[in-house]
Amino acid sequence: MKIKYSLLAITASLMMNAQNVMTPEKLWKLNRLSVAATAPDQASLFYKISKTDLKTEKSDSKNYFLNLKNNTAVEVDLGKKSLIQWDKNGLYAKEGEKIYISSDSGKTWTEFYTIGKADLIKISPDGKKIAFSKEVQVETVYGKDKYKDTPKSTAQIYTDLNHRHWDTWNEGKYNHLFVVNTAQPSSAAIDLLEGKSWDSPQKPFGGAEDFTWSPDSEQLLYVVKPFSGKEYVTTTNTDIFAYHLTSGTVKNLTEENKGYDNHPIFSPDGKYLMYTSMKRDGYEADKNDIKIIEWKTGTKTNLTENWDESVTGSLKWGNNSKEIYFSAAYRGTKQLFSLDPKTKKISQLTRGDFDVNELLLQNKSEIIVTRTDYNHNADLFAVNIKNGKMKQITEVNKENYASITPSRSELKMVKTTDGKEMGVWFVYPPNFDPNKKYPTLLYCQGGPQSALTQFFSTRWNLALMAAQGYIVVAPNRRGMPGWGTQWNEQISGDWGGQAIQDYLSAADFAKTLPFVDGDRMGAVGASYGGYSVYMLAGMHENRFKTFISHNGLFDMKSWYGTTEELFFANWDIGAPWDQPTPRAYTDFNPSNFTDKWNTPIMIIQGGLDFRVPYEQGNQAFQTARLKGLKSKFLYYPNENHWVLNPHNALVWQREFFDWLKETL
Repeated sequence: MKIKYSLLAITASLMMNAQNVMTPEKLWKLNRLSVAATAPDQASLFYKISKTDLKTEKSDSKNYFLNLKNNTAVEVDLGKKSLIQWDKNGLYAKEGEKIYISSDSGKTWTEFYTIGKADLIKISPDGKKIAFSKEVQVETVYGKDKYKDTPKSTAQIYTDLNHRHWDTWNEGKYNHLFVVNTAQPSSAAIDLLEGKSWDSPQKPFGGAEDFTWSPDSEQLLYVVKPFSGKEYVTTTNTDIFAYHLTSGTVKNLTEENKGYDNHPIFSPDGKYLMYTSMKRDGYEADKNDIKIIEWKTGTKTNLTENWDESVTGSLKWGNNSKEIYFSAAYRGTKQLFSLDPKTKKISQLTRGDFDVNELLLQNKSEIIVTRTDYNHNADLFAVNIKNGKMKQITEVNKENYASITPSRSELKMVKTTDGKEMGVWFVYPPNFDPNKKYPTLLYCQGGPQSALTQFFSTRWNLALMAAQGYIVVAPNRRGMPGWGTQWNEQISGDWGGQAIQDYLSAADFAKTLPFVDGDRMGAVGASYGGYSVYMLAGMHENRFKTFISHNGLFDMKSWYGTTEELFFANWDIGAPWDQPTPRAYTDFNPSNFTDKWNTPIMIIQGGLDFRVPYEQGNQAFQTARLKGLKSKFLYYPNENHWVLNPHNALVWQREFFDWLKETL
C-alpha cells in the first residue's frame, strides 16, 4: 500500500507542477500597472491596476494613491474622472467635456474649465492656459463629401501618398494642437496647425510627450513632421516648434537637424530644454542622442555624442537640474543611467537580468521606476541613486505569481561566423532538468533594430513559451541596440546576410548543449523576425523541423510597393529600381529561395497591417500549399501588425502551441 501511495503522490506532484506554470489564460488574467499622475513634491503618485475580463474582452481598473514616504497605497474612487496632471496648482482630471481640479489629492473636486471635445490635455504652469489636441478635418477624401448627390458612395479619393498609415486609411483628419486662455472664457481656442495636413501629436503612436509648456507659460513647444504626402512618407525629419502666445509667432528650434527630434522636457529650474535627436534623415533606428538647449542663449549641446550606445528608453531631469536620468538597452537588458550635463559623464546605476522602463519621479535619494523581466509584468521599484540597489514597492500580481513556477533565463556568449561574440538569451522551462533533452525554439526578433531585452509581452512572451516545455534561444543578432552602435547598424542593407548567419550560429551552438534536442528545433518570429523565418526556410539545410512566421516580409519587391513608411524601406533595403539592384531583391529576398522549402510552416497575418500588408502572408501560404508542405494560415481581418484583442490573442497562442505539438 505504501508503494501505491507513493506512486500516487508522485503522480499528483507531477500534475501539480504541470499546472503551476504560465498559460495563455493566466497570462491574460495578470494585473497591469500604469502610473497616471505624480505629485509635484515627488512624495506620492496615483497608479492604476487594470485587468482583462476574458469573457467580455473589456478591461476593468482600480485607482490607487501611493504615499512614497511610508510606501502605503489606498484605493481611490475617481468615478468617471481620468487624471490629467499634478502640479503646484493642484491635481487635474477630466470627466466628459469638463476639467476639474483638486487641492486635496483627489478627495474633493472643483470645476475648472469646460474644454469640450479634447484628446490630450496639458495645463500651463501658471494655471491660466490649456493646450489640448483633437482630430480635425482638413481634406476631403470621401466621394460622398465631394459630390453631395452621391450619399451612398464608398469611394475614397487620393492624389498623394500617406493615404494609409499603420492600420488606418487617411480620412482627411489630422491631430492638431489648440491653445485656450482660461482667463478669457469667451475667446476661441487657437489651432496651431490650422489648415495644415500635419499631425501633432504624431500618428500613430505620439502622445502627451509631443508637447509641453515653457516654464513661464508664454510658449507651447510641440513636435511635428512639417511635411505631407510623398514627402511625409519618405522622411523622418520631425522638429520641435515653439509657439509664442503673446506675439503669435512660431519658431523651429531644431531646423538644422534633418532626422528625428522628439520628447522636449524642460529642466526644473527652466534653464534648459532637453530632447532626443537622431542625426540622419530617413534612418528611424539611428543613434538616439540626448541634446539640450540653453533656453536663454539658444546654445545646443549633444550630451551623448561620444557614448557608443543609443537612448532607447525613458528619460527625466533630476530634481536639482544638475543630472539627467535615462534608461537604455545594454547587453541584452534595459538599465538605468545617469548623465552629468556639464561633464557629459555617463554612469550605469543598475545591473541585473531585468528591464528598467519608465522613469517616474525622484524621491530624495531614489528614483521610482517600473521594472519587468521575462517572468514578471511591470511593478514599481525604487532605485538608490548612489549604489543602484532596487527596492520593490508594488506587487500587483503577488497572488498570481504564487501559483506560477517561473522560468529561468541565462545570457550566453556565442561565437559568430565572423569571429564576434554575440549575447544569446536562453530561457529554460520551469523545473528545468539539465539531464533531459528539450525541444527548442529559435526566437527571431523583429525591428529589425529593436532591442531584445527582458521584456514582458502578452503575445511574444518567452517565459510562456518556455512554460510549455521548450527551451527558447533568443539571439542578440546584428541590428540589436545595446551592443554598440556598429553592431546595431550592421543590419542596414544586409537583412539576409550576417544577421541570418548570427541566427544559425546561435542554433548550431544550442545543438551542442546536452539538454537541447537537436532534432526538434523550430524557428519563430514576427515582422523582421517573420522575414528571418522565411529566409531560414530556404537555407537552413534541415536544421529546423518547423517554422512559424507572423506578419513576415516574403517578397521584397511587392512589399516595397505596398508598405507605407517608405523612409524605412529606402534606408534599409533601397528601391527596386536602384542601380545596381539592391541585394534585398536578389540574394536577400525570401521568395527567391522557395525551391528549397521542405519544412512545415505556419503563417500568421493581420488584415489591417499596412506595414507588412496582407499579400505577404498570403503569398507565403500559397507557395507552401502549392509545394505540398504541411502548412497553416491564421488570418486576422481586424488586427494590425500586432494582435491586440484578447480573444484573438488566445486563439493565436493556442494555435501557436498546437502547431508546435503537431510538428515539433
